[in-house]
Amino acid sequence: MVEITTASRLDPATADAVRALGEAARARDGVEALGEQTILSLAGDAAVRHVLAHDGGTIVGYAQVDLGAAPDAPASAELVVAPDRRRAGTGSRLLEEVRAVAREADRPGVHVWAHGDLPAAQALARSAGLRVTRELLRLARPLGRLDAPTDDAAGTAGTDGTETTTTAPAGVTVRPFVVGQDEDAWLTVNARAFADHPEQGRMTRADLEAREREPWFDPADLLLAERDGRLVASVWMKIEPGADDGELYVLGVDPDAQGTGLGRYLPARVIEHLAARGLRRVVLYVEGDNVPALRTYERAGFTRDRVDVQYG
Repeated sequence: MVEITTASRLDPATADAVRALGEAARARDGVEALGEQTILSLAGDAAVRHVLAHDGGTIVGYAQVDLGAAPDAPASAELVVAPDRRRAGTGSRLLEEVRAVAREADRPGVHVWAHGDLPAAQALARSAGLRVTRELLRLARPLGRLDAPTDDAAGTAGTDGTETTTTAPAGVTVRPFVVGQDEDAWLTVNARAFADHPEQGRMTRADLEAREREPWFDPADLLLAERDGRLVASVWMKIEPGADDGELYVLGVDPDAQGTGLGRYLPARVIEHLAARGLRRVVLYVEGDNVPALRTYERAGFTRDRVDVQYG
C-alpha cells in the first residue's frame, strides 16, 4: 500500500534514495526527471517541501514543491515515479499532494515541470486538467566547425555559414572567474540580467557556492567580461565529467551593456572554448518565448533539440 507523506527536510539516507530514484528514471526515460536545482535542494532548502510516496519502506515516488518565488506567484514542482511502479496512480496522488501543499501556502496554483514532455507526463497533465504554461527549449550545435580566431572586429562566419565573432567588443576584456573574489560582482550582474526570470534571477550566494562544490565546476569555464574594470557580462559553461556535450549554462549581460555586441561575441567564445576541450557539441536552454535570444543562437548555428514544459 503506497503512503504519501510530506516533509520540510530530508535525512541524508532519504535524500540519497531520491537521487537513486531520479537516476533510475533518467536511465529508463533518457531524460532527467529532476532538474539540477531540485537535486541540490535535497540537501536542505527552507523554501521547498518534499512529497514522498512510500511502499513498505521503499520510496517509489517523489515530488518537490518550490515555494521560493514571490508570494503571489504559483509554486513550482517536479515529480518522479519509479519506472517499475508506474501506471498505478502514484503520479496522480503525488500531484494531488503537491496541489495541497501549494494551497496550504496560499499560492495561486502550482506549475509542474515535465522534462522532455514525455507521453506519460502529457497523460498525467490531461487527467489533471493542466495545460502547458511555459516552454524551455534545449538548443544544440555541433562543435569543431568554427573558423580560427581573427583580429577582424567585424567577426567571421563559421564554416557552416553561421554568423559568429571571436573578437571582443571595443574596450572589453575577458578573464576567468576567481573563486572567493568574484562571487558578489557576478551575483549582482546576474540578478540585473535575469530580473524577470523566475529561477535564475533568484540565485543567491548559497546557490552559487553550492554549484562551486559540484564535480563539474571549473572556474576556467566561467568567463567574465569587463569594461574599465567593471563586470558587464559573463558566460558560464558546464561540462559534466566524462560527457561529450558541453553546456552554455548561463549567459548574462548587464542591461546597461546590452546592444554592444556581447550577445554575439560570448556564444562564439563558448563554441571556441568547448571545441578546444575536444567536446562533440554544445547545448543550451532558452525560454521558448525569448525571441531575441532565439535569433541570436540561431545565427550562431543552434537548432532545437528538445523541449521541457511547465504544466499549470
